[in-house]
Amino acid sequence: MPGKRTSESGGPDAAAERAAFLRVEIERFNRAYHGLDAPIVPDAEYDRLFAELQSIEAARPDLLVGDSPTQRVGASARSDLPEISHAVPMLSLGNAFSVEDVVAFDRRITDLLKSAEPIEYAAELKFDGLAINLRYEAGLLVGAATRGDGTKGEDVTPNVRTIAVVPLRLTGTHPPALLEVRGEALMFHTDFDALNARQRARNEREFVNPRNAAAGSLRQLDSKVTAQRPLRFFAYGIGSFEPGTRDQEVPSTHAALMDWFVELGIPVCEHRVVVKGVDGLLSFYRDTAERRPLLPYDIDGVVYKVNDFAAQGKLGFVSRAPRFAIAHKFPAQEALSTIQNIEVQVGRTGAITPVAKLDPVFVGGVTVTNATLHNEDEILRKDIRIGDTVVVRRAGDVIPEVVSVVLERRGPDTYPFVMPSVCPVCGSNIVRLPEEAIARCTGGLFCSAQRKEALLHFAQRRALDIEGLGEKLVDQLIERRVVETPADLFRLDLSALLQLDRMAQKSAHNLLDAIEKAKHTTLARFIFSLGIRHVGEATAKDLARHFGSLEALMIAREEELLGVAQVGPIAALSILRFFEEPHNRAVIEQLRLDGVRWDTTGGTVRTQNGEIAGRVFVLTGTLTHLTREQAKERIERAGGKVSDSVSKKTQFVVAGDAAGSKLDRAVELGVPVLDEAAFLTLLGSDSP
Repeated sequence: MPGKRTSESGGPDAAAERAAFLRVEIERFNRAYHGLDAPIVPDAEYDRLFAELQSIEAARPDLLVGDSPTQRVGASARSDLPEISHAVPMLSLGNAFSVEDVVAFDRRITDLLKSAEPIEYAAELKFDGLAINLRYEAGLLVGAATRGDGTKGEDVTPNVRTIAVVPLRLTGTHPPALLEVRGEALMFHTDFDALNARQRARNEREFVNPRNAAAGSLRQLDSKVTAQRPLRFFAYGIGSFEPGTRDQEVPSTHAALMDWFVELGIPVCEHRVVVKGVDGLLSFYRDTAERRPLLPYDIDGVVYKVNDFAAQGKLGFVSRAPRFAIAHKFPAQEALSTIQNIEVQVGRTGAITPVAKLDPVFVGGVTVTNATLHNEDEILRKDIRIGDTVVVRRAGDVIPEVVSVVLERRGPDTYPFVMPSVCPVCGSNIVRLPEEAIARCTGGLFCSAQRKEALLHFAQRRALDIEGLGEKLVDQLIERRVVETPADLFRLDLSALLQLDRMAQKSAHNLLDAIEKAKHTTLARFIFSLGIRHVGEATAKDLARHFGSLEALMIAREEELLGVAQVGPIAALSILRFFEEPHNRAVIEQLRLDGVRWDTTGGTVRTQNGEIAGRVFVLTGTLTHLTREQAKERIERAGGKVSDSVSKKTQFVVAGDAAGSKLDRAVELGVPVLDEAAFLTLLGSDSP
């Protein structure tokens, strides 16, 4: 029985062992990707291992064996689908990953063709789908096959016939006697999203990405299933050809071939150009990279082909790929890494987001060390644990995320993540409300992570209306630690403000005047200013009317809150959790001590105007004597309600200058329309 292979020094042959290991792994990956439509590792990991095997075989030709993955394409056909042999092999392409690789490719072509002029290339997109071959005889589609291992593929003719864009009969009066069209079956993003939505509705397995969805759909044993899947097709090459007339022949260039396909009714992608030299190639690559996020389908690079078919013939092929073409890949959007820890980040609205702390990994053109895990449910759904090997994805400027776990690499030392119960920033309680996926910090008035959002909301026009306290000023107040909670606003003095950038005496005095004015408000505005989740302006008014005082609201039980018209179970819990948090109560008490007072009537109705009480109003256009807010407040204080849209339930539409579609809708429905004078009369005065 032979022992382990040894090197010249008599020790184990490390290169031979590594090559053997890589061949087994790559064949396993090929089978999963091409045969089962269930990839185990990202493309970048596959490319890395494949390139390593190529490098070993190049350095050690004695290790190159006939059944090496570097000598074949894809994987063998599935045993449950009939096989079709390709008359012309369907080869793969070599890869370029850098500018230097493209320069070297162009130099080889130029040298082999002995050309003194820049080479003319056809440049097109590299689709992320499934390669197929369409066979037309006398213009009729008679067969379709996947690429398989390059020499034999699966017969998917019945399924391809369900793809609406694939012509069953070629257009034109003189079709070729035989034409094999090479191209890609793929799925558009919108179609993929709709398909997964249907899968979720049926409680069926969702597809990982459009490529898997397209491949799985095309390999169905029942073509009725494929017919329900929205597949597309783009042609990019030719296989066998036999003329239909004596003088019929294939066009002389790749670009002309694509134009001919269009005439025959075969779909061809419009994003294709003819360029000259390496500068033209790289320009197309850059332009495509910029356009990539806007495309309706996935691509993972671009393809360069020598445009002239005669020149292609001279260049020929090497093992599994043509010399005359190469795929220039974009930086990998997915890669493997290991989760070292999971921490949580607190967003500006208190949202708690779990974040994976990763071993550094180069993906999407940058080195990534953090990736979002979205929420606790996503962690459980994907079964992500600390210590796991995971697939990390970064597309364009999108925040990196963990896509999935490589379960076969899970070790015994991994362990689950537990969502913390208190905020890591401020120590307030973390609460997840029913029917919400996101957990949140409840210390909205106190938490420094929420400070900017809390201050801007507190000061906005519909809350305490502190004019002049805008985003840039709030940024300065926070950065210099002048203001930490809304209560600190009422302790600002002139000297502190004058130290801020671009703050003059007049602006500082105006801001202090606005802050002083804000000390006197209504209960409804104050409740709204607190920024309680699910408590909008209308709900705040209802709470003020119902409880009449802040003290009564702060000690209200859940059943009491549910008695308020605008308050449902989720809003009730949100209110309870907010006032249960000691940090929030402390800030409210400090606001009292700093002189903030609110109308103890709670904004209840002062006058029950019989013409207004219980009526629904819609405001449109610009009023002369009242702002939209003032008009709304006057209606509500008289017992009426204000709606944003006109319906049959609307009693009056108040129309100011430049009234828009709401006025047209009122006329259409016969709703009474009031001008400003009539509105003021209805309110009981002719001035504000």
